[in-house]
Amino acid sequence: MSIRVLGVDPGLTRCGVGVIDVEPSRKVTLVSVDVFKSDTHLDAATRVGQIGAKLAKLIDEASPESIAIERVYADSNVSTVMGTAQISGVVMYLAHIRGIPVTLHTPTEVKAAVTGSGRADKEQVGKMVASILGLKEVPKPADAADSLAIAICHAWRALAKNLGEISDSITPAQKAWRAAEIAAQHKGKATR
Repeated sequence: MSIRVLGVDPGLTRCGVGVIDVEPSRKVTLVSVDVFKSDTHLDAATRVGQIGAKLAKLIDEASPESIAIERVYADSNVSTVMGTAQISGVVMYLAHIRGIPVTLHTPTEVKAAVTGSGRADKEQVGKMVASILGLKEVPKPADAADSLAIAICHAWRALAKNLGEISDSITPAQKAWRAAEIAAQHKGKATR
């Protein structure tokens, strides 16, 4: 029996969304992929609302069993981080009211799951996504391919966990990610 996963590469200007079905054998089938956009000339509330409405419609139509979101970390471009956080919050809320579990995955986790290397670049990730899905071309723009990579990462990790292939303990990459998040929080408090 397959599982359906919605992967979200959150963003306020461009939000990548990819839906896949995954068999217990790890065979992945593309259901849909898209990039929801909002006009940068509109106010933030309108933009969040527009993308939120599209996400709600997609979730209701696709009926995913789980939703995976890329956890984005950045301590420089605040406006990008804010837009990403706003859309991530919308996705979490929509999932919550529908009773759909949500998991956050770091970019390193996603890259490692799809390419075998947590240091892979966007081009490598896109090529592997196309290969895994049997596509002739890499989904464009990169947000589309990234959303599918997030969904694949989540599905494969869930399957491995169900089969006892991975433990509940966090990986070294996850530990490093958490340490970076804590350091950024402390840095932010120190500058206030």
